[in-house]
Amino acid sequence: MTIDSRRITLVARRAGTADRDWDASRDAANRIIFLEAFTVLRYALGSGIVEMQQDVERVILDRCATAAQYLDLLTALPQEFSGDVVYVRPDDTGFMSATGRGGDRVLYSLSREDVRFYLEAHELVGRGVAAEAAA
Repeated sequence: MTIDSRRITLVARRAGTADRDWDASRDAANRIIFLEAFTVLRYALGSGIVEMQQDVERVILDRCATAAQYLDLLTALPQEFSGDVVYVRPDDTGFMSATGRGGDRVLYSLSREDVRFYLEAHELVGRGVAAEAAA
């Protein structure tokens, strides 16, 4: 059995929501783990990072949570987690919490184009907007 050493992206999504063109193939740059319920996310973050010492690089809430749930999640992040936490609304706009220079978290507002650029730049979805911007 081969161990997958790619960094992990946790994607929480609601069953029945239109899917994105996620690149979850074995050849993808990132290892994407889908969680079909937001409630599982807290457990996965706590046990995956602290207990199992998994390398979780980012968390994406893809149209499955409210803004209040997102903020509640940010306040409960394990201290060991320094990755991005991206919240995508049903209209594909959102917010991103990232670690700033001093180690504190900062919050950015994202337009629809920003969300797509983020997903493409990190090679989580198929190319489109980001590839055109780089050309």
